[in-house]
Amino acid sequence: MSTAPHPATTTAAGTDVRVRFCPSPTGLPHVGLIRTALFNWAYARHNGGKMVFRIEDTDAARDSEESYQQLLEALRWLEIDWDEGVEKGGPHAPYRQSQRHEIYREVLDKLISAGVVYESYSTAEEIDARNEANGRAKQLGYDNFDRDLTGEQKAAFRAEGREPAWRLRVPDHDLTFVDLIRGEVTFPAGSFPDFVIVRAGGVPLYTFVNPVDDALMGITHVLRGEDLMPSTARQLALYAALIEAGVTDFVPRFGHMPLVLGETGNKKLSKRDPKADLFLQREKGFIHEGLLNYLSLLGWSIAPDRDVFTRDELIAAFDIADVNPNPARFDQKKAESINGDHVRMLAPDDFAERLVPYLAGAGLIENPPTAAQREILAPAAPLVQERMQLLGDAPGLLGFLFRSEVAYDDDALSGLPANAGEVLVASVGALELVPEQGFTAAAVQDALAPALIEGLGLKPRVAYGPLRVALSGRRVSPPLFESMELLGKAETIRRLDALVQRVG
Repeated sequence: MSTAPHPATTTAAGTDVRVRFCPSPTGLPHVGLIRTALFNWAYARHNGGKMVFRIEDTDAARDSEESYQQLLEALRWLEIDWDEGVEKGGPHAPYRQSQRHEIYREVLDKLISAGVVYESYSTAEEIDARNEANGRAKQLGYDNFDRDLTGEQKAAFRAEGREPAWRLRVPDHDLTFVDLIRGEVTFPAGSFPDFVIVRAGGVPLYTFVNPVDDALMGITHVLRGEDLMPSTARQLALYAALIEAGVTDFVPRFGHMPLVLGETGNKKLSKRDPKADLFLQREKGFIHEGLLNYLSLLGWSIAPDRDVFTRDELIAAFDIADVNPNPARFDQKKAESINGDHVRMLAPDDFAERLVPYLAGAGLIENPPTAAQREILAPAAPLVQERMQLLGDAPGLLGFLFRSEVAYDDDALSGLPANAGEVLVASVGALELVPEQGFTAAAVQDALAPALIEGLGLKPRVAYGPLRVALSGRRVSPPLFESMELLGKAETIRRLDALVQRVG
């Protein structure tokens, strides 16, 4: 029979909302993890509440300082800020689990005094043997054997040199909560046995320290991935014990966000999938506005017919109750398209400045650029802003403006028409008549159109294709006439002549 949610479940709203982001510093930040941070942050900002950022770093074998620094870098790049936590401090410091062992011991003592936990001496082998003897499946695990050990039995175990683990007395009734995304969820009585919260030797487990930190830090809303739903039953049981022991006076609301799937199949987006690598996406040329926008669409939408919006619009509209419980699929093409929309929303000066790391990384300019390089970049950037989805495309599109020698793509050369030489020679003849000081895009077009379109009877695509290859080495480049203006008369003609010599 279902029971109602715990009567002490929080009703916090508005500025009383407190959420947390509590990753383990292992490996590179991936898009699923950052989506969790994003939804917590957006919910806090929408309500005017607080976001706590703490680190679960009790696994010394897997945790690393490098991963911790990468988490900080990822959040700062995406401009996901926090109100309390690591690097910032706050009233509940420290915010790293590895520094909170004394706090966990104090909480355990309160649970012991309240009688809601008990000493457990059973080994895994003993549990298996009892289950087998009682005709009970081994996978059912612990059989609550130690719940009612007498003082004499405990003393006998200690005399053998055994140290006890501490187990929580799980309630013998159904546990129900109302998920903010999925509605009412009930875990039937007997779904899981009494579980260990502190190992023999005093090592606290995640199932203990995570809810304890939430309770002590006043977290009102626990928003996390769907894959953590099974642990919610244990957290509800532990919260009831924490309330009984006087550690807290309320149970938080829970919301379990949908899984993020790969582009095909029904498997969770693997951490090893390149698309899951946040920094690889940045390296490809995502800007933080575009990626933030796309990640927010992994389970949520601002409107049925709208995908592109700003950070402020996200904050104004976001409600965790509007998140779709169904799995979300990571679509790289859609992500890049949305990024392109945000690229086009940038101010021209801002856009040009964001290209610098990508052009510098390709060895095309200095970082910061020289004055001469800036004189080229400033007018060149607007030529590609409307057609660029990823900033990583900048070296390919603009590289020819910063190189003295043209590197021809194989497909560009193979795609040249049979009359390419004739077209190039006619172009040189027409451009030589344009004055050096008047070598503008408009003047160039006025000179070339009569020579190629009218004089040779060519369609524009055929007429201008060889010129594009001559200047950039590519079939796709910034607008042709504007590129010629940037290169200047002498350099433009030199490049046209160079391709003439190559095609014969």
